[in-house]
Amino acid sequence: MRNQKYYIVVDEYERRFIINSLNNLRNKLIAEGRYTDAVDEILFKVANAKQKKFKIIEEVKDVKDNF
Repeated sequence: MRNQKYYIVVDEYERRFIINSLNNLRNKLIAEGRYTDAVDEILFKVANAKQKKFKIIEEVKDVKDNF
């Protein structure tokens, strides 16, 4: 069975926050002498993820239309 993929939408601030948090976790694991393979893999995926531009279209309904 093929692994299911998930996509998340984050802005540049959130992306940097995720990378910084993963890097801090990695440094903590190194200081404790533990393996960092899983964190390294996720950090690599997040850092090298493709960026796609898209538009968000919101439909705004006027309250008057409901009456």
